[in-house]
Formats: sequence, C-alpha cells, structure tokens
Amino acid sequence: MTTALVIGAGPAGLMAAEELAGAGWSVVVAEAKPSPARKFLMAGKSGLNLTRDEPLADFTAHYSQGAAWLAPMLAAFGPDQVQGWARGLGQTVFTGSTGRVFPVEMKASPLLRAWLARLAGRGVALRTRWRWTGFDGGAFAFDTPDGPQLLTPARTVLALGGASWARLGSDAAWVPVLAQAGVEIAPFRASNAGLVVRWSPHMTRHFGAALKGIRLTAASLASRGEVTISARGLEGGGLYPLTPALRDSAPLTIDLLPDIPPDTLAQRLSGRGKDSLANTLRKAALDPAKSALAQECARPLPTDPAALARRLKTLPVPYDGLRPMDEAISTAGGIRQAAVDGGLQLHALPGVHVAGEMLDWDAPTGGYLLTASLATGRWAGRAAAGRSPTARPCPYPGDV
Repeated sequence: MTTALVIGAGPAGLMAAEELAGAGWSVVVAEAKPSPARKFLMAGKSGLNLTRDEPLADFTAHYSQGAAWLAPMLAAFGPDQVQGWARGLGQTVFTGSTGRVFPVEMKASPLLRAWLARLAGRGVALRTRWRWTGFDGGAFAFDTPDGPQLLTPARTVLALGGASWARLGSDAAWVPVLAQAGVEIAPFRASNAGLVVRWSPHMTRHFGAALKGIRLTAASLASRGEVTISARGLEGGGLYPLTPALRDSAPLTIDLLPDIPPDTLAQRLSGRGKDSLANTLRKAALDPAKSALAQECARPLPTDPAALARRLKTLPVPYDGLRPMDEAISTAGGIRQAAVDGGLQLHALPGVHVAGEMLDWDAPTGGYLLTASLATGRWAGRAAAGRSPTARPCPYPGDV
C-alpha cells in the first residue's frame, strides 16, 4: 500500500483519513494531543450540533465571503450527507425547532468512538502525542514520546485547526512553518466571540442573566437569539453571527422587543403617571435584565413614549472589542484560496493538501463550522487519494 499522512485528528483530519483509507491507501494520522478531536468533544458537551436542516443555497450563504469557494465542497458533502454519515456511525439524528440537527444521544463522544473504531477497522493508524515541528529535507519531522521521528509519505493532508482554543490543539503553531514555505496565509481573527463591555456596578446583579428573544444588528448583519450578560460583557449564540461586523468595530444595536411594533410599544409606555421608570419598563414587557441593559446603555432614557419606544427597539450598546482570540469558538483567516488548487493542494508544496479551519473561511455556529470542516476534509482526502472530489460520497454502513 502507498502511505498517506494526515496531521491533525479533528473532524477534518479524520474525514480525510477515512477517504484515503477507502481509496486503498495506508494511512497514518498524527495528533499532537494525547487524544483525538478534543475541540469536537468540547463543542458537543452542551449538545452536538452536527449541521442544519435547510436548503443548500441558504446553508451555503452563511459562509459570507467564503461561500463561493466552499460551495462545491458543500454540494458534495452538505447537510444531508452529514446526517447520513452520522447515521452510518449508528447515531440516530433529529431536527430541532430551529432547524439544527443533533444526534439523539446529544453528546459527541458516542459518535467519535464509533468513528475511531471504524477507522481502525479500515487500517488507519492513530499516533497521539506526535507534534509536527516542520520539515527535515523532504520529510515531515515530529516530536514524539519515543523521540524525534521522520515520515516521508506519498501524500499528506494537513488539518491543524485555526487559532482558537490552544489548550485543545488549535494553536496556529503551523503558521510560521507554512509561511516559510511560501504559503499565503491571511492573519487570524476571532470569530463567534463574546464582546467586552465595561459595566457600571448597576449591572452586577444581572451577571449570568439571559437576554432572550432579542434582535441584534451590526452593519448589514442581523440576528435573532439569546445573549448572556457576564462580568466581562456579552456572549452567546445570538451575538456570534455578527462577529464579522463587530471585528471591524461596527456599532451594535439591540431591539429588546422585536415582536412589538413601535406604535404598540409607545402606547404601552404612555400614561406613565407616577410610575417609576423601572415599573414602566416592566409594564412594557421588559424583564429585569432587559430593563437594566436599557438603563445602562441609554442613560438618561427619553421620557416621551414614542422616543422611548424607538430607543428600546434600537438600543445602542457600546463595547470595547471582542474577547481574546483564544476564547473565541473559532477563527477567520488562514490559508488563502489563492494558495491552493481545486483539490485544496498547496501550490507551494505539491502533494500536500489542507482542510478544516486552517482555511480562510468564516462561519457562524449552528452546525456550519462542523459541516464545512467535514466537507473540506472529505474534499482534500479524496483529492489526495487521486479520486474526484465531486464524486458521490462513499456509502457509509447504515446510510439511508
């Protein structure tokens, strides 16, 4: 058998390994950490969101500037194929009310165990605590528990992650190695990250409170969802789709009552009489956390009902940037599209393909990150194996 090397045992790397093994290659997967797919497991702790059940065109549009690049990869292995892949690993899936797809068991660990077992059955060799340190002539050099090791595979897929969650393996340590080899790499920036907000003491008792059912807007981006008030600022799924605009310091506004028209809200706020402002806001359907946020961000609030209604529906929220990149769920930036060919092979390093969050694409949470990682891993693995990336996915046992 011809030997192939995959560096990185996250979803993209494991998918590439599966495609290579399925094409008859002898595959070694090298992973720097003591165990594989640590970020994948962490992401699944609160419920593994595999993908999204929505039309492919709508799904692909969520990748903004990376949509055209990823489109053929997602067309070959998109939301439908991800669900079939999970079923093939013995995981029954269901679609929630928001269109998000989860395994019935919710956790990532059962799926990962089944996947690793299937890979082992196909002859894939997993080497943990093998940290890639660069090149030694034409070989890939590793620090391992048994000392330095050199490998000279016929084909290689790099799936080394982005630059967030370094403790789980995505530390971007590969950047200087590939940059020295002439690979074009866009600077990494935080994505799906919380905001830094300097609260007054007035907000302390609301730390941990959720702002539910709000609408957030930054530049041309908008999102409906939930955000949590924390001691450090704001964080949560409702905020994350706005990260591309917030990275560039776009003003953030929140509609605290998006389902109530301005005129209706103004009527509720009229006739205040001797009521306190807090009581008036409560009668207008603002819970304590929303009321506190309104008073924090727009002091003093207007007394005119119409003006107050407008302010509550376009509440400006000042912030001091995003949380540090290593606290972000993911990153934008990475290997530019111009640096690879149509099979994600590096122009500067023939025979070396790349996949996953190493690539310069950006996506919100909600299944988009994982689906693109799997899709690019499959695409790179098939191209490295000499198979057409656009061909129908390999059938997985149990795939219906």
